[in-house]
Amino acid sequence: MAASDTWQSFPLIEGLKSRRARRFGMGMTVPGGPLEYRSKHEPVPLTEEEQAILTFAACGITGPALNDWNWEKGKGGNVMAGVVGRTISSSDALQSGAMVVMDDEATYLIRRPGDLSTTELNEVKELVAKNDFVGAYRATRVKIGSERRHPPVESPYNLTGNEWSLHTPGSTYFLPIEDLSYLYINILLEFFNEEMAVFCLDERRFFLPAGLGKFGKSKGGHLDDDPRKLKSMPMEYAERLLVETACIEMGMMLQNLGLVSQALGLGGFPHYTGHDGGWFEALDFRMAEMPISQYFRVPTLAKMVLKLRRQDAGFAYPLGLERDGEVLLKPYCPPYYESMEAAVHAVVERKFGENGIYRGGIGRGGWREPEKVAAGISGISQKAIDATVAFCEYTYKKSGRFPSYLPAYHTQMGFQSVHLDVDFYDEFYDPSVVPEVHRSHLRDWHGR
Repeated sequence: MAASDTWQSFPLIEGLKSRRARRFGMGMTVPGGPLEYRSKHEPVPLTEEEQAILTFAACGITGPALNDWNWEKGKGGNVMAGVVGRTISSSDALQSGAMVVMDDEATYLIRRPGDLSTTELNEVKELVAKNDFVGAYRATRVKIGSERRHPPVESPYNLTGNEWSLHTPGSTYFLPIEDLSYLYINILLEFFNEEMAVFCLDERRFFLPAGLGKFGKSKGGHLDDDPRKLKSMPMEYAERLLVETACIEMGMMLQNLGLVSQALGLGGFPHYTGHDGGWFEALDFRMAEMPISQYFRVPTLAKMVLKLRRQDAGFAYPLGLERDGEVLLKPYCPPYYESMEAAVHAVVERKFGENGIYRGGIGRGGWREPEKVAAGISGISQKAIDATVAFCEYTYKKSGRFPSYLPAYHTQMGFQSVHLDVDFYDEFYDPSVVPEVHRSHLRDWHGR
């Protein structure tokens, strides 16, 4: 086994014990304070192989999602929305989280399982099975920039404490992006079925029904609108559950990047990136803008005060990602769908349509007899679909976008990877904070 292949046998427990955020890379500078230091070395960019391994760790395709579930009708099995597994788990197996990878030379979007044809997906699986991570990396990436694309490092785009270290020459940057629209609609189809019977209220309109009035049991419908039974939730609470669920998937990407950085002997650290407008403008997403009073659904009186003070500024947010006439990231909402009704039906079709993943497209799964399993999987009830359409149409009408409190594409944390400058750590720290795998990395991987 070559020295650069030993990372594959790196002990997991050792990785957990020694995982750290190690920020200072070759060519970097801490400009002041008690750790003031200027690297004596030139930056050393990550190789394509190193980037490929880290990308695989963050979001690599590994094979079928098992979907070992109770598929009896009415038991919630049809909330599952995917049959392909990655290195990170994903709510309902959606695998809707995207990844952007950038260095000094280029910015890439890593395609998700749902973005690949069956043929492409099988090719990637075969490459991964042969440990050809570079091949899998090349097969799933799409170049979206000929240089490193990022927002300014200053506040409010980043925390002030990270300004000195971000996007330095030689570093590779990983940005997880979550598609909230797909996850949200899929969750709502489960919330609004006959079994869960959740009811949503609009906290910005005196807690009136959020487009669901006729679906409440008090009006002869199937949703439980009796607040004493605790199934009525505000829209803001429903979206908070959505975002927390999405952030777990993104957090797993970051954890895997940290652990495999440790195994490779690379430095790296996760950090806050929660500026949707700045990031997506830098990545050249299709953008829209609305006054902040509308974006944040400010109450009428406060909206009037903002306008009188001339403080109702425009707020930019992302719609989707397009390149050369091709839509690379397409949310389930307008303008990519005619209406929210069309978007909801597109999600249902993706799962249970003629060529949906639980119908004609079932071949992607890992079951021994997929057709037999598919025949026993019930679709989504019409009542759940109708309620989801009503709620989503209401949300879009009141907010001018979907979801209501965040844009369809959202990012919260990023990860920067570097070749460590061991001299910096030896200058200021006990030698034990830099394990041998980091001290020997340049020799083992780069022959220097």
